[in-house]
Amino acid sequence: MPARPQVIRPDDYAIAAAMSRALTALALVIVALGDGVHTVDFVAERTDDTFVRGQADLSVGTDPVRLSVLDETDYAVLRTLLVFALEGSTVRGAVLVATTAAEPHPRACGWTVRGGWLHPMDTAELQQAVTPCPGVPAVRREVYRAPALPQITDSDEETRHG
Repeated sequence: MPARPQVIRPDDYAIAAAMSRALTALALVIVALGDGVHTVDFVAERTDDTFVRGQADLSVGTDPVRLSVLDETDYAVLRTLLVFALEGSTVRGAVLVATTAAEPHPRACGWTVRGGWLHPMDTAELQQAVTPCPGVPAVRREVYRAPALPQITDSDEETRHG
């Protein structure tokens, strides 16, 4: 018996459906965050008892409309991890936390992956997640409840595209 459970690759249809949901979810997160400079952190616990992490820095503006991604590779990794978390067969749990540069303190909100979609995190759990460990230098973040993202189902996507 292996020391850790194996990760079984999901089928292509499940991955494609999750990719569609991930792209929609990221677009909705970016719109919800609005203007500003944002760091998006993603952490997932896989079914083989390992953790994976991704982070991307974004700059968003609405007048004129613009999205700048600091590092395309970082964004691609984050997007890929979100796809597999939304698909769900290889991930036990995952969270996405967005920190917005603001004065006097950065602001943070977060979503947890449940049922193939992003749902706002409880603010107490988020506060605990972003509180630095004692003795570790880090910036304090003010937390707020993330907005609910309208859920697009796979059948909605099929209707629009096919």
